[in-house]
Amino acid sequence: MSATEVVSTITTDALRERARSALRACGVELPAEPRHPLMARSPITGEELFAIPGADRADVTAAVASARAAFASWRTVPAPVRGGVVKRLGELLAEHEDALTELVMIEAGKIRSEARGEVREMVDVCDLAVGLSRQVGGLTMPSERPGHRLMETWHPLGVVGVITAFNFPAAVWSWNTALALVCGDTVVWKPSPTTGLTALACTALLDRAAAEQGAPANLNVVAIADADAAAALVDSPDVALVSATGSERMGAAIGPRVAARFGRVLLELGGNNAAIVAPSADLELAARAITFAAAGTAGQRCTTMRRLIVHEDVADRLVERLCRIFEQLRIGDPFDDATLVGPLINEASYAAMRSALEQAVADGGAILTGGGRRVSDDHPGAYYVEPAIVRMPAQTEAMRSETFAPLLYVLTYRELADAIAMHNDVPQGLSSSIFTRDQREAERFLAADGSDCGLVNVNLGTSGAEIGGAFGGEKTTGGGRESGSDAWRAYMRRATNTVNYSDELPLAQGVSFA
Repeated sequence: MSATEVVSTITTDALRERARSALRACGVELPAEPRHPLMARSPITGEELFAIPGADRADVTAAVASARAAFASWRTVPAPVRGGVVKRLGELLAEHEDALTELVMIEAGKIRSEARGEVREMVDVCDLAVGLSRQVGGLTMPSERPGHRLMETWHPLGVVGVITAFNFPAAVWSWNTALALVCGDTVVWKPSPTTGLTALACTALLDRAAAEQGAPANLNVVAIADADAAAALVDSPDVALVSATGSERMGAAIGPRVAARFGRVLLELGGNNAAIVAPSADLELAARAITFAAAGTAGQRCTTMRRLIVHEDVADRLVERLCRIFEQLRIGDPFDDATLVGPLINEASYAAMRSALEQAVADGGAILTGGGRRVSDDHPGAYYVEPAIVRMPAQTEAMRSETFAPLLYVLTYRELADAIAMHNDVPQGLSSSIFTRDQREAERFLAADGSDCGLVNVNLGTSGAEIGGAFGGEKTTGGGRESGSDAWRAYMRRATNTVNYSDELPLAQGVSFA
């Protein structure tokens, strides 16, 4: 694994000025001496920017109390009126698209197009939620008793704790918050401390939207806290739902704690995603889709493609094409519009990638391309890596774990049933793909005994889900669903209502109790 130079002309001082300017544009002025200070940092240079206000356990507890107080009045506001606040939020997000894009780039290291795409996703999910505000409703069902009406109603749930990860510092918050608000809930947001600047900016815009629409204060309260302080959010009986995005280890810790107090969880955890490439596939289309899914966001998406299962008749051609593409990917400064792959978030991510590559070689694999670090004399603390492709003789135990980096394992198969079995033989179940022109193969992958993931695609990669569909996965991915379809139900409680409008009292199931 070589260390070659990466070109990066931007300085940390320039990033500081860009960040402060973007924050001011969104209405955020940082205090000179913040309480419980946390250091904002950029992976672009690997250096600290400035201190931002953090939260301890007492602050998190106070945030829950504030959101709980706001919920008492917010839940009685008609849903279409609540939608007006979210509509205004979407407008403000669109108006501040450039500033928010800058903050996502600075904190997460995303290239401009991906950072801007994340901001647009927030605007889109606000549109979805506004429409939902006029459609939330239950069923009316036939009663077996004359003179009775049987129906269900949906009511606001309460305070929703939203825990987000660094890789989507804004979009995942919006998936939860836009829906929670139109459902009548309030939110306490615990972002990753790595991306606190983006959280402060988004919160300021929502506060402005609420004020302009005459809504209660504290509909969304941000608490930038470490894991210890966040325990106050997880354990609070006043938090009805904890929606957490992060690692499987984090979910395994949070889930039982919330369950112990009979709270609800919505978990979006690890992904160990794979694509099957059948012999009938359009290999050029597949190569483009695989490249983005495996190398986009420097491999730091939960939907990143980690495993590629290729029919042995086309494997050599496809792998050769992928290696040529990977070797041409522009790696470096995200502010350079020619860049396609930005930095890893920190040194720990780089160490995990190195460890995974070393284990792959020990397991009989061959590194076909990539895996090296691109270093800069000006920014030695930044971690830019070359997306790697590793040919493996078989699926190994190490491949059952997710490596959050641009590392693609290649395996081969002869029969589709074996490919599907290999695909499903990991603990995670988030996103999956098959590339084929054979409808029977596509339908087989979509069937009940096909992919066991929450997202199942045909002729496109594992990344890039649309907000109109429910997002989430199975098995150790957590089982949660966010964004579209009927994901709104997670943020509400259901009541089954029976109304007797007759003068009689017939009992269900014909029971007689005279």
